[in-house]
Amino acid sequence: MELTCIMCPVGCTLKVTKQKNGEILVTGNSCPRGHEYGIKEVTSPERIVTTVKKYKSGTISLKTEKPIPKGLVDSCLIEISKASTNQELKAGDVFIKDILNTGVNIIVTSLNVN
Repeated sequence: MELTCIMCPVGCTLKVTKQKNGEILVTGNSCPRGHEYGIKEVTSPERIVTTVKKYKSGTISLKTEKPIPKGLVDSCLIEISKASTNQELKAGDVFIKDILNTGVNIIVTSLNVN
């Protein structure tokens, strides 16, 4: 598998292969972070989720406070779309606590309310 590392601005092209003995070989990285990224990306990929949602007379920007398993991204977005609140929100507030039982909160990053 070929990947572009996103751990630093260099953007190394990584080649990640699983050996017959189960070991994962990463080549093409110019730093140790690339090696770790390559292994993580093929064994248990995660993503930060960001989205925008209607709120009052405008919108709020939301994101996961930490990465969640890549396979849960679509379900996470569905849960966010179903959620609502009458609370007054500000940047940094928790919009949804423990999304999908991941232990990760959905955080308000900014508001654009008229």
